[in-house]
Amino acid sequence: MSDERLGILEQRRIEAAFAKGIYEEMAAELGAERAKAILSRAVVKLAKSTAAEMAKEGPGGQPSLEHFIALQPLWTKGDALRIDTLRKDATHYDFNVTRCRYAEMYKAMGIAELGAVLSCNRDGAFCEGYDPKLKLERTQTIMGGATHCDFRYRMEE
Repeated sequence: MSDERLGILEQRRIEAAFAKGIYEEMAAELGAERAKAILSRAVVKLAKSTAAEMAKEGPGGQPSLEHFIALQPLWTKGDALRIDTLRKDATHYDFNVTRCRYAEMYKAMGIAELGAVLSCNRDGAFCEGYDPKLKLERTQTIMGGATHCDFRYRMEE
């Protein structure tokens, strides 16, 4: 993975500063619930298209679990996430996030309520855009108040 690429934490910081202003304007006009729903839909679409582009970087231009795992340093760059890997094999990648600087950053920016929309919301959508066979099961997040995030990825046959 290229060190020249901007880490996702820094990318999210830039996006969040911009999204905050747009969200506040939409919330003033449409109400917070509708504004959050619109922002959520836009973020999901962006995650899918970004994932599809990243999938093309896989061996032979094809997505794979191995390539997906190789992308993880983009998300952890700058100590953005502390991860305990539980399982990593040909069809599964399971880990817990025990520290999330994304959540810390959104809180510091005064937009903790948007953190899940701007970051956590992307994870399942990213899988769909990367490869429809890649599935994510997650039952809790630090952003949602849990002690850790439980990521369980599996590649279907």
